[in-house]
Amino acid sequence: MAKIIKIATRQASIKRCLRRHLKKLGFHKTADGLLEISGSGKEVIRSLHSSQRSDRLAKNKQFIKERSADLFKHFATGREVDPSKISPVLQRVRSNTVESDLFRLAALTWSVPVSNGFGRRIRYLVWDKHNEKLIGLIAIGDPVFNLSVRDTLIGWDSDARGERLVNVMDAYVLGAVAPYNALLGGKLVACLVRSREVYDDFQQAYGNTTGIISGKEKKARLLAVMTSSSLGRSSIYNRLKLNGVQYFQPIGYTSGWGHFHVPDKLFADLRDYLRDIKHPYADLNRFGQGPNWRLRTTRAALEAVGFKDDLLKHGIRREVFLCEFAENAIRMLRTGKGRPSLTTLATAEEVAGLALERWVLPRAHRRPEFAAWTTDDLKKLLTNHVQVEPAKQLSLR
Repeated sequence: MAKIIKIATRQASIKRCLRRHLKKLGFHKTADGLLEISGSGKEVIRSLHSSQRSDRLAKNKQFIKERSADLFKHFATGREVDPSKISPVLQRVRSNTVESDLFRLAALTWSVPVSNGFGRRIRYLVWDKHNEKLIGLIAIGDPVFNLSVRDTLIGWDSDARGERLVNVMDAYVLGAVAPYNALLGGKLVACLVRSREVYDDFQQAYGNTTGIISGKEKKARLLAVMTSSSLGRSSIYNRLKLNGVQYFQPIGYTSGWGHFHVPDKLFADLRDYLRDIKHPYADLNRFGQGPNWRLRTTRAALEAVGFKDDLLKHGIRREVFLCEFAENAIRMLRTGKGRPSLTTLATAEEVAGLALERWVLPRAHRRPEFAAWTTDDLKKLLTNHVQVEPAKQLSLR
């Protein structure tokens, strides 16, 4: 009896907390019982992510305190950036290194929290060789399994997708840090995804792999990378064309389902509830049990406590983009036949040179206020005025 009362109490508490949280974010129910957000635009979407971002910063408070002083020196102030001398280079990030700490801290400065990725992952820091400061971040990882706009474009049925999805990756972190973002550095960083270095690194790391679920050997080749905008329609990925080559092309929008509006604390409570009722999804988080275990677990928990799973339909549709590495990528993904045609695949240095001329230098001339960016502005992005430890002498490279 005591256990039954405990479960019922937890269920009621979760319902109250979830209703209160959604109301605070600005959601209300339509006449049809669906969630609807009040207002529109990018600032509304940023506000929806505010709770998620607060959770992320709180979890990283000790990391920020201990590592910020050492890592801040790798971020440029506006006066340290000479647009005419910017020289982008890629550096592969390995786990448990100074580079991985810098990647982690830089990602925490963004208004929309980024994913940690899952399965296969390749991460990069993008450096300005001229001043040895950080320009931006790139991370590609295993793709979302169900993405209708992608599958419709390619012409996949479920069997073909299961066989050939190994040749596709998602860019789950992609963008520039301040002050380079004010110079359209996000466009430069996005174009660097489609470079010979990224293609070769994927081939070396994952060209000969065995499927975890199928157990079959897969000769994987990086034929395409998908990404989606964080804030509705994207101004960064649209019109990404250099020297006649399309680097990303828009292919449609997501349907507006997801779990970002369910914060970590509520998600933990939902999982505890599933454990109380011995639901199998409570700990369904190992690779091979579904690429989006959090979405599936949240849906199962909402149904278990008595909510409809349409609470996961937040209505924020993200624009989806496709980057084809090979000119015949779509045909190869559709048929599983052929050899990649890579005649337009350039090196990172070549891509960067074109992007600087196309976007960065004209932007610097039109909008010189990037030069006012300071270290104090960077600290404000990490909020709550986290006290940092004194800097130590560490060499990044």
